[in-house]
Amino acid sequence: MTLDMRTLQRVADWLAVAVVVSLPWSTSVSVILIVLWLVAVLPTLSIVDLRRELLTTAGGLPVLLWLLAALGMLWADVPWAERIDGLGGFHRLLAIPLLLAQFRRSRCGPCACYGFLISATVLLALSWLLAVLPSQALDHVPLFGAHAKAFGVPVKDYILESGIFLICAFGLIGAACERWREAGWRTTAALLCLATCFLANIAFVAVSRTTVVVVPLLAIVLGYRYFGWRGVALAGIGAAVLAAVALQASPYLHLRVMHSFTELRTYQNTDAANSTGLHMEFLKKSVAIVAAAPVIGHGTGTIAEQFRLAASGDAGSASAVATVNPHSQIFAVAIELGVLGAAVLLAMWVAHGLLFRGSGLMAWIGTIIVVQNFLSSLVNSHLFDFGQGWLYVFGVGIIGGTVLRDAHLPPAASPGAKP
Repeated sequence: MTLDMRTLQRVADWLAVAVVVSLPWSTSVSVILIVLWLVAVLPTLSIVDLRRELLTTAGGLPVLLWLLAALGMLWADVPWAERIDGLGGFHRLLAIPLLLAQFRRSRCGPCACYGFLISATVLLALSWLLAVLPSQALDHVPLFGAHAKAFGVPVKDYILESGIFLICAFGLIGAACERWREAGWRTTAALLCLATCFLANIAFVAVSRTTVVVVPLLAIVLGYRYFGWRGVALAGIGAAVLAAVALQASPYLHLRVMHSFTELRTYQNTDAANSTGLHMEFLKKSVAIVAAAPVIGHGTGTIAEQFRLAASGDAGSASAVATVNPHSQIFAVAIELGVLGAAVLLAMWVAHGLLFRGSGLMAWIGTIIVVQNFLSSLVNSHLFDFGQGWLYVFGVGIIGGTVLRDAHLPPAASPGAKP
């Protein structure tokens, strides 16, 4: 029986790794793997394991947020189908304590990081191939040709792709900082070269305005983590210089940035329903909607109804658009659960950030995932999006469990510190 349980634990570990590897590629495959992972992992976790995680802020706050959302269905003034659908966005948070408990005892945490990096690197190569080669040369390849999502985006969407590349780039830079003294200049140069390829793709191929804003802020966090306040100054200067060079060298990036300012002016003058204008309109309406029920919100599943009620103006204008996504994770929670829910959400991010306050590469990768998700969620509802949401859940759960495991091992036996 013990042997069977250990085998099941190994199966659950590798299924979790497989989920991480699949996330950049296929939603349907990821769903199947997540279900299989749940079936495999639940029998391996004891009540003691789960209680230990639930009594921590890192494992308990995601569950608390889900419980608030479940209670929020009681005071929502919409059909039950919409309430249940609204709760669906919170379900994945329940996996965080499961993953923390699983990877406290597992040695597969570094394997998940390597697997994700390899998967993202293959996606990077395909993205560059799709961008560099003429489209006619790839028409006979089903993955590209007519099935390509956009320029340089073989699968999924450019926002998820650039977010994945951002995590990999800063993970590689962190690895270079960790190892430059002991690994030699060749290894350090190789790590930085691959990181540059990821960052160049963000700037020249699949430009996400959110990611462009997150890059300099993550650079400052990296500078402080490895070099203190001097690193903050150097990172700030370096980010400013690189941003200026990228804007000059990448016409696409320059066009995207300038187009955002043009859209903003057009929205202010004509109430046009362009991308930037809709973001501003949703932000303005979100503030008013939260102010109408500030403490416990309007209830789970009420976002669409509240924006329908707030819609006004002529058809085709930004003010007339009703949405199910306020494009802000904080407002998405606050509309439904009020300031109380938003406070729990912010506390969860803080708890997960503190989970990775220690030294070591694994802790740095966990920090990247939390900071990137928090910053991008200011203008996106990324915890409710499939790719970004599950990437955060598995990233925090796997790396967090590995960090907790390493913290209770002797220093010489802590493989998670430098995978």
